[in-house]
Amino acid sequence: MPRMFGTDGVRGVANTPDLSPELAFALGRAAAAVARERTGRRPVAVVGRDTRRSGPMLAAALSAGVCSAGGDVVDLGVVTTPGVAFVTTHLGADFGVMISASHNPAPDNGIKFFSADGFKLPDAAEDELEALVRASTDALPRPTGAELGTIRTSEAAVEAYVQHLVSTGSPLSGMRVVVDCGHGAAYRLAPEVLRRLGAEVIALNTAPDGMNINDGCGSTHPEALQQAVLAHGAQAGIAHDGDADRCIAVDERGELVDGDQIMAVCALDLKARGQLPADTLVATVMSNMGLELLLREHGVRLLRTKVGDRYVLEEMQKGGYALGGEQSGHVIFRELSTTGDGILTAVQLLSVCVRARQPLSALAGRMQRLPQWLENVRVGRKEGWESNPAIRAAIAQAEAALEGQGRVLVRASGTEPLIRVMLEGADMAQLRSLAAAIGEVIRAELQ
Repeated sequence: MPRMFGTDGVRGVANTPDLSPELAFALGRAAAAVARERTGRRPVAVVGRDTRRSGPMLAAALSAGVCSAGGDVVDLGVVTTPGVAFVTTHLGADFGVMISASHNPAPDNGIKFFSADGFKLPDAAEDELEALVRASTDALPRPTGAELGTIRTSEAAVEAYVQHLVSTGSPLSGMRVVVDCGHGAAYRLAPEVLRRLGAEVIALNTAPDGMNINDGCGSTHPEALQQAVLAHGAQAGIAHDGDADRCIAVDERGELVDGDQIMAVCALDLKARGQLPADTLVATVMSNMGLELLLREHGVRLLRTKVGDRYVLEEMQKGGYALGGEQSGHVIFRELSTTGDGILTAVQLLSVCVRARQPLSALAGRMQRLPQWLENVRVGRKEGWESNPAIRAAIAQAEAALEGQGRVLVRASGTEPLIRVMLEGADMAQLRSLAAAIGEVIRAELQ
């Protein structure tokens, strides 16, 4: 039986067996029971959701499960994922839950848990919840009367989150910004935060109807944002995904600024202000080599992890690093948030522009993306490729040919009989030749 929790909570098509109201109820009961057992008191859960039609159904079912086990719920309604993480710690709650499928289409949804300290649950805690949900008999407490849990709303808690975001930024007076909210969780909060900082905000896609979230808009479809920035003569554009834990930007020329460039701008700013511990940025193996080369020029180390924001955060916590993230725009400012926060990232990026008195194009343009070439090599078996001497020798030979000005990334597909060979460097012809050579060896060794 596959694991219930994936890399970012429980995901599936809402109202199917993979993500049913019954499952949400059971998860709420399990989480509240575990929290009560751990603390010895009545637990409190913070629950938020994005704008999908299935959100109220799943949030209500999960909240009912919490109450059924004797826990209280603070229902934030529509709010961002990092908003749930912030409010969980702000209120001293025992755990938080976000109902969202991020950048996925509207029929999908998900359930993501945060611990009392605002961080995503570790695997062991998720496994404990899964074991309780899958148990053949529900032996969890079922209190009655006054021992049942309650549900309340709290506009003040959401306002505290907004005030926190505003407190982290510089005044943006005189800056015109276009914000694509993707009909998602940021549709009210993102424009409000930037306006309170003094920016003139043109807000796009702020009319969610339950089915239009991420539909041709937001961070995965920035084309309309690029056009709007040019049409309005804006200094910048910002795009969020469905739960607003990501941020993709557009400069004043209408050019995209991805997560790598955002991290580059913010890392160099933090270093200049003496606020980049160990002069280190944490990113994944998918970040472009151009980021690494720029940082190297300025005495900043790029520390790479496996793909996934949880691995980035784990490395940041282990080493005490302040900044990390992914090319997708999931950026973590560890001193300001416990998870990636798209609105916070926008505030930090625009604040750097104001302090530097430079346009976003100049700041982001310092990082030049290296060309990439990807070759998918179909194999008879994937096992043992990492330790194969011939394959390792072919990779080493390609790395030597790039002379430190490029990169070779070889990894097995998680779902197909493929070994993916990705090279970065200045010369596309060289990249294709080196990739073909590695691919030939892989085919021969893994028939």
